[in-house]
Amino acid sequence: MLAGRLHVTGRELRVESVPVPEPGRGEVRIRVAAAGVCLSDVHLIDGTLTPVYLRGDVVTFGHEVAGTVDALGEGVEGWQPGQRVLLQAGERDRRGTVLTRGVDYDGGWAEYALAREDTVMPIPDALPFEQACIIPDAVSTPWAAVTDTARTRAGEAVAVWGVGGLGAHAVQLLLLVGAAPVIAVDPLPAARDRALTLGADMALDPKDNAFRDVVLDVTNARGLDVAFDFAGVTPAREQAMTVLGRQGRLVLSGIANQPVTIPSDSRFNYSRQAVLGHYGSEAQHVEQLVSLAAQGRLDLTASVSDVLPLAEAAEAVRRVRDKEGNPIRLILRP
Repeated sequence: MLAGRLHVTGRELRVESVPVPEPGRGEVRIRVAAAGVCLSDVHLIDGTLTPVYLRGDVVTFGHEVAGTVDALGEGVEGWQPGQRVLLQAGERDRRGTVLTRGVDYDGGWAEYALAREDTVMPIPDALPFEQACIIPDAVSTPWAAVTDTARTRAGEAVAVWGVGGLGAHAVQLLLLVGAAPVIAVDPLPAARDRALTLGADMALDPKDNAFRDVVLDVTNARGLDVAFDFAGVTPAREQAMTVLGRQGRLVLSGIANQPVTIPSDSRFNYSRQAVLGHYGSEAQHVEQLVSLAAQGRLDLTASVSDVLPLAEAAEAVRRVRDKEGNPIRLILRP
């Protein structure tokens, strides 16, 4: 079968032929129908990120995966060949360590993928594979940030820095929980336009000299209740701190690998503000989103920017890296 694999030593992506994997005890083999391309895949190639728990130096990419059950390993019950499913983006080992699919073990940029049976989730027939595959991570990460880490409440004033693959979904999800106003912040005009199309109340250029005045005006001088950094750059965090209100929370979902600086501890303490780290999601977040999509509360149609064959994985990575066409998500189809 074909698989898109990272050779870590040389930071090289190769689409190559590998044997079809056989499911072991407690495993399910999935015939992959769709797999998402994430910015973290780009960072694994360029060296910004490195697999921590990978055994060996080669791994099949792909942590956003959907398809059909193909074969069952020994001891697996409750699944039947042909069932439509998505895969959780990772799993915990016996020590509780979180392992990421397509990073720490083989993922779904392949014709077939293996998954531990407890990381497989059924999806309804009406949910296209191309949309289902991105729910783990691209949608569930901002959903967990919005609902669990930030505990966003209806009527709270919020802003999202970085309206890319995660931030664009954050805008939709904040509207779903009733945040108001929802402000999108991005230097790219196309990203700001997209945010408005998705329902943002306002889309601002972070370089606008009137930025702070506009935010304070639209929040009646109160400032933001929650600021979400999905850009993963220091200037976004610094700017967010200037418009954070009393008991405001700054949620760091983007990864900059840089120090986080609080400009004034007296103002920070007096206002009882908080800086919260966020990473990934849990199984229940994916379950909630599948349910919301199945009930028509969450429409991910606009999230699929394009679908490419697996053989063109390198081209998909280039387009994500260069932000060509300002994609939310590119999908690979084996």
